[in-house]
Amino acid sequence: MKRIGAVALVAVMVSCTAARAQSVGTNVTRAKLDNGMRVVIVHNPLAPVVTVEANYRVGGDETPDGFPGTAHALEHMFFRGCTGMTADQTSAIYALLGGENNADTQQVITQYFATVPAADLDVALGAQAACVRGVDNAQAEWDKERGAIEQEVSRDLSNPTYKFINRLNQAMFAGTPYAHDPLGTKESFDKTTAEQLKDFYAKWYAPSNAILIIVGDVDPATTLAKVKQLFAGIKDHPLPPRPEITLQPVKAETFTLNSNLPYVLGFISYRMPGTDSPDYAAAQILSDVLASQRGDLYAMVPAGKALAAEFGMAESYPKASVGFGLVAQPAGVDTTPAIEEMRKILNNYAEKGVPEELVIAAKRNEIAQAEFQRNSIPGLANVWSTALAAEGRNSPDDDVDAIRKVTLADVNRVAKTYLLNVATITATLKPVPTGEPVAAKGFGGAEQLTSAPTKPVALPEWAKAQLEQLKVPEAVSANSDTMLPNGIRLIVRTDKTSPTVTVIGSVKHDGDLQTPAGIDGVGDLLEGLYSYGTTSLDRIAFQKALDDISASESAGYRFALNVLKENFSRGVELLADNELHPALPEAAFAVVKQQTTQFVAGNLQSPGYRTARALELGLLPAGDPSLRETTPATLTKVSLDDVKKYYASTVRPDLTTIMVIGDVTPEDAKAVIGKWFGNWKAEGPKPETKLPAVPVNKASAANVADPEAVQDSVELVQELGINRFDPDYYPLQLGTHVLGGGFYATRLYHDLRQVAGLVYNVDVSLGAGESRTSYAVSYGCDPDKVSKARALVERDLKLMATEPVTEGELHQAKALLLRSIPLGESSEEAVAAGMLARAQIGLPLDEPTRAARKYVALDAAAVQAAFAKHIKTDNLVQVVRGPAPQ
Repeated sequence: MKRIGAVALVAVMVSCTAARAQSVGTNVTRAKLDNGMRVVIVHNPLAPVVTVEANYRVGGDETPDGFPGTAHALEHMFFRGCTGMTADQTSAIYALLGGENNADTQQVITQYFATVPAADLDVALGAQAACVRGVDNAQAEWDKERGAIEQEVSRDLSNPTYKFINRLNQAMFAGTPYAHDPLGTKESFDKTTAEQLKDFYAKWYAPSNAILIIVGDVDPATTLAKVKQLFAGIKDHPLPPRPEITLQPVKAETFTLNSNLPYVLGFISYRMPGTDSPDYAAAQILSDVLASQRGDLYAMVPAGKALAAEFGMAESYPKASVGFGLVAQPAGVDTTPAIEEMRKILNNYAEKGVPEELVIAAKRNEIAQAEFQRNSIPGLANVWSTALAAEGRNSPDDDVDAIRKVTLADVNRVAKTYLLNVATITATLKPVPTGEPVAAKGFGGAEQLTSAPTKPVALPEWAKAQLEQLKVPEAVSANSDTMLPNGIRLIVRTDKTSPTVTVIGSVKHDGDLQTPAGIDGVGDLLEGLYSYGTTSLDRIAFQKALDDISASESAGYRFALNVLKENFSRGVELLADNELHPALPEAAFAVVKQQTTQFVAGNLQSPGYRTARALELGLLPAGDPSLRETTPATLTKVSLDDVKKYYASTVRPDLTTIMVIGDVTPEDAKAVIGKWFGNWKAEGPKPETKLPAVPVNKASAANVADPEAVQDSVELVQELGINRFDPDYYPLQLGTHVLGGGFYATRLYHDLRQVAGLVYNVDVSLGAGESRTSYAVSYGCDPDKVSKARALVERDLKLMATEPVTEGELHQAKALLLRSIPLGESSEEAVAAGMLARAQIGLPLDEPTRAARKYVALDAAAVQAAFAKHIKTDNLVQVVRGPAPQ
């Protein structure tokens, strides 16, 4: 389960924006049941998939004094059993549906969502209805779940950006429910009882307080009839009064927090209008204008004054939201000058007004996003849920209409009102360097543990018949797969869900093999220079050309374009210009080299880098290419001529695959790609891009200090000595889904979280590549639980090799894998990324369907044999990040 509320870092900047506008279209069915429940069904034929999202208008705001995590705790208990559906049945149902279910608790809403094959819609609705009728909230179940949710608290308290946003909200919204995060605290959970959770459910979980959103390839009339059958008979009841939100004036504050990031972050935060305000749409446009790469704030980056500079909106509540300016600086640098320059830039815009052309571009881009959001079924369900449940709109079209009506005068007025002469919260997140990883004892001293439970789960009758079926899905087809004369492989899939086209491409590349000796990091410098325009358009002119057609674009070894259908050719022209003719200006090279060198210096000292490095050193043999390391010293040696030579030798059409998906025919796509990429020629011999195979590693253990972490993050990894094409990949993958992927219904989650309460998350993965394959188990827990959790992990891995899995587990793992195939088509982006990845590694485009047939044919003996052959717990490399395990 996930919880919304913390700022998330993307690369070196924070990206927190409100849900964007979404065009309704005509395929919308609405209903209000007699008990008050609102239902919205949006027909979207993108894939044979449907997302069901139940939104309850209750969250952190309504939690009792002293118990800030009550709504969050209740969200967890939905997965511990509901009326007519036990905890084990809940887990088994969602696992058999494909494992794509989750929940989140926000300040004003709590959401429960599942994405399933369209054929399984009735089962997903039945599971949701069971919890509308009632949640068990048994004390015994809460006693177990308390341990897991307290581990979630520990995890977030180890995240510096969470600590920042929590401190920010306390200052920005003091005296209101907005001041406390819905996550909760260990102290409050220790005091919480099952009776309190029952009382909270009884007060707030009423049909009239719920909005059910259903999006996907479903028949609206049939779906609505099923919804009425399942939900209409559930009784409603009056709701308690909601808490009053009375905002007090912001008191200016400046503070510094320690961080485990590899760079310094500086923030200026402003109280902005909330979603109820008529100024909210103008504030969104203002935020986009201030963040524009054509604006003065971003100009700090190419000027060498910041590693990143951004503006965004976050923590958007009905009565207020937060706007923030952000600068990232190298570790060890005083951010005060950069923060003050950012403040001066923002004040200048507020005083003198923002450029009209940037307002026009921002509005055009926001409205265009309404079309792109139709290309994801789960994304569209979330947009509708946010608009109706969190913002109180009639539909997402309300957001579109509000954006259309924003004027330049509106934006300038909002800038003056909310940015100029107001109290702000200024903060710095300062990295604390860590020492070298230290050798550690990997394991020992845990108590004796019993065998993993294998009792079969009897499904409810309403779910049994559908979920007992194992059906190989139809192949994900490409309309066209051709090779252009210059060696580019072009894959096209026509999808008319929206009048948009998405292009993603990849140049096969491995910097560890292709970088000349002594200049490690040359590829990083090349990637950093793509944003400085082309030989025909400078940085500003290039960005303006993209804004003029409401397109987004990125170039490099991975490149992409999102563009409206009508501008497809122009968008590809710009993409090709950037990919094939980057400007690589000398002045920009000096800036990028300095910034990259400074970033690398800080990164080498960060616990995140040291953790990854410790794993590499434990898994790979001495002298392996992947052990090459970019350092300030290697970057210092790189010249602009080195970058140009590296570009010429590595960016080649005969190593490139391009995937085009959207409202375009294969013929038109081939013509446009050929027109703009067709003259690209490869020179010289094709470089080696395939890493050599590696042997199975030996066991080792290391601890990486992280002063900011209160929870340990544990990685247990082994190299298997095989590749993706080994026949044992399939039984290993099937067994991996016995262990994980289906929440409580799979062994590791059941044992480590549901029963023992030792962890919040535990993930198991088989990472198979062209020449190497690793097996990894990762989890987070308090230092005193590391050894106990590892004991359970080892036990479950050994049991896979020594005892056959049960028929029920085998069936569930097959269902997980088979149903995940259509779920992988739930967005155009997912379809494109999957096909591109398969093409680059050399797998057939319809490999998921071929694999499904192999999974169906496998038996328990094959799984046991594969694990006995390859998974050796005595070879695990353990790296623990955080406090030393106890």
